[in-house]
Amino acid sequence: MAARDKRASRDRDEKAAAGTRAESADPGEGAISIVLADDHAVVRSALRMLLDAEADFHVVAEAGDAESASRYVLGHKPSVVVLDLNMPGRPSLEVIPEIRERSPATEIVVLTMQDDPAFARQAMQAGVRGYVLKEAADAELVHAVRLAAEGKVYLQPELGARIASEPPGPAGDLTDREVEVLRLIALGHTNAEIAEQLYLSVRTVESHRANIQRKLNVTTRSGLVRFAIDEGLIA
Repeated sequence: MAARDKRASRDRDEKAAAGTRAESADPGEGAISIVLADDHAVVRSALRMLLDAEADFHVVAEAGDAESASRYVLGHKPSVVVLDLNMPGRPSLEVIPEIRERSPATEIVVLTMQDDPAFARQAMQAGVRGYVLKEAADAELVHAVRLAAEGKVYLQPELGARIASEPPGPAGDLTDREVEVLRLIALGHTNAEIAEQLYLSVRTVESHRANIQRKLNVTTRSGLVRFAIDEGLIA
């Protein structure tokens, strides 16, 4: 009986410890508090080790999806949230404005495998301070978090050079994301297919489509295709 009680007590202690690893006490004054969001536990663990190695960094919570990250930001009001761009569930790009509204003092650093300049521009337009590629996280993430905490911008250098060298977008005052949606519409993709390719919700794609039609004063798909051809978006 005593041995059984001892094992039960040990099991309760282990469960309690596991429940607190992802969310820890608030940091002391002067520390950079961080919410870390990535859907892969192994990646999250490695990133946490990288961040915790900095004496003035304090990871206050971990999340496996964007929705949870937004909740942790509301609860902790951290200095910085490190946010994986591609996680299951609600798209991270949709959550970024919500995080900015819920905690204006919290800066956002995006960590992603997406090296497409359009994704970087979209994230920056949404209000992120840093855009770091996962392949360069070991060398760049700490620096990006520090800059973000100071209110400064960090963009992966090679990606920044590609953005600077790209020609201006098409006429009609379309955003970069709207140009992407327009091109995929013109190629014959459905709203659901576009949402999957761009890591957006179907509702967001529908909103982009409505904005495109309003800005271009075009109401038919054939009209959108013609505009895309004229602007060189498709052959």
